[in-house]
Amino acid sequence: MRLGVLDIGSNTGHLLVVDAHGGAAPLPASSHKQPLRLAEHLDEDGAVTDQGIAALTDFCASATRIAEDKGCEEMLGFATSAVRDAVNSDEVLAHVEQHSGVRLEVLSGEDEARLTFLAVRRWFGWSAGRLAVFDIGGGSLEIAGGTDEGPDVAWSLPLGAARMARSFFGGARPSEDEVRELRRQVRADIARDAGHLLRPGVPDTAAATSKTFRSLARICGAAPSGEGPLVPRVLELETLSGWIPKLMEMSPEELADLPGVSPSRTHQIVPGALVAEACMDIFDLPALEICPWALREGVILARLDQISIVAGRG
Repeated sequence: MRLGVLDIGSNTGHLLVVDAHGGAAPLPASSHKQPLRLAEHLDEDGAVTDQGIAALTDFCASATRIAEDKGCEEMLGFATSAVRDAVNSDEVLAHVEQHSGVRLEVLSGEDEARLTFLAVRRWFGWSAGRLAVFDIGGGSLEIAGGTDEGPDVAWSLPLGAARMARSFFGGARPSEDEVRELRRQVRADIARDAGHLLRPGVPDTAAATSKTFRSLARICGAAPSGEGPLVPRVLELETLSGWIPKLMEMSPEELADLPGVSPSRTHQIVPGALVAEACMDIFDLPALEICPWALREGVILARLDQISIVAGRG
């Protein structure tokens, strides 16, 4: 069947159209994305602004038309931390549904971590053994670990790259004091619950996914996306730590010239790098394998599993 997956993240709105059926990898057929930067369209009270709501609604309406044109039988729409944490979340969702016809499901941070874990597990398979998964989004960091398709532990922290850039840097180049304070807070927040993942033992495979980790891996020498998803990509802690001081000294224009960095995300590179470094350091991981599948694929796989169960009962 052909599915449309509408992912409303803290940075980007992304419609992915896939051909999918049980027992096969989802095959991308079409992709449509737009920078929404909802994590930065928040007022002083933590509400999504009228401008942010309008941009989100327009994108959902256009995504619906594209999904229909591409022949989607079903569209799965979901939103993550920017909408989840907004004080006017219900108002945002109601406006989007009324004016675009799209009903968005707001995923909890734990559900986000669990679905991402499912996608990474399916990508690497059972040979990955005990698996640890890290995902830095625009608004939150998800961590999950376990030996099965569902993680034994999964949690979410408000440590997304866009959120950190907005809260600590205000869009300007950070000072040494600002970076030190961000680094201290990030590490304290991650370490607080680190035992959940560490207690069962060292993971056999540690993986990272989504745009921030992919960009950092590319900066640190990983293969470009044009070489395809099957090329192994790794982010090494030593290399990343060596890059961070250089990233802090770069202008937005210089950052945008780096491989794998979108001009609209240059201000997120340093906070994202600090969060990634903290994850690897605190969990004693010298390297992370980069997985091309993430939350969207997890949503698709969970839906296919659900369809297969219903068909089996029939």
